Amino acid sequence: MGRSTKLEQMEENHAKRKGVYLLPNLITTGALFAGFSAVVAAMDGNFVPAAVAIYIAMVLDGLDGRVARMTSTESDFGKQYDSLADMVSFGLAPSLVFYLWGVEHLEELGWLWGKLGWLVAFFFAVAAALRLARYNSRAAAADKRYFEGLPSPSAAAVVAGLVWISTVLEASGVVAMIAGLAVTATVGGLMVSRLPYYSGKDFNLGERIPFGYVLLIPAVFILISLNPPTVLFVLFFSYSLSAPLVAAWRWLRRRQRQQLRPDEEGADEGS
Repeated sequence: MGRSTKLEQMEENHAKRKGVYLLPNLITTGALFAGFSAVVAAMDGNFVPAAVAIYIAMVLDGLDGRVARMTSTESDFGKQYDSLADMVSFGLAPSLVFYLWGVEHLEELGWLWGKLGWLVAFFFAVAAALRLARYNSRAAAADKRYFEGLPSPSAAAVVAGLVWISTVLEASGVVAMIAGLAVTATVGGLMVSRLPYYSGKDFNLGERIPFGYVLLIPAVFILISLNPPTVLFVLFFSYSLSAPLVAAWRWLRRRQRQQLRPDEEGADEGS
């Protein structure tokens, strides 16, 4: 009995060394291709397709892990490959798209603005790399319900939405460029922060839900279809601000409690 079990383990290990699972890695390759396409489109000056490609990469990135778990095809190779693809699609691609979109206008404002745009784009790429490295190193012990810091796909979606909506509205000039720098630097900093972001991983797709909740799915698609660049940017920018706002609200609550305690103690002493 023990010998047959050992043989089965050897055969399983041999199968793992022989190849990799096709379906989840194919989806990851699609996400990588979308990130690469975003950079190529931005180099050609097509910033709307570049932004859309980043959103497509984000959708595919959300699918590969779920498909791997549903089909029991998870592997260490897939996790490493997914992380490298994320760095391209949500680190390099959005930073380069932002740089190619704004650097020409920034240089018109002066050489210092051009350098600042270069540094902000590089900061975003570095923040994404640090965020992914921290996630990989702490994945085993992390609370699955929350992300530590803003997830890189959400940060990339904010930058992509910024470029998309600015291109559609033909926004340019000092105000637009400063807003772009501020938003990109902010989401880059939130990626490396320790603020908890709700992950949604505790949501079980196999559970029964009230029928009314099903209507939320088409409602979201209808809302996005009304004005995709604006709605997507608002949604992901709101998500990026959710953790700082919750942290600020909790800090204010603690301050109020601390201020009330001395007053209560003084009242007790007086009585």
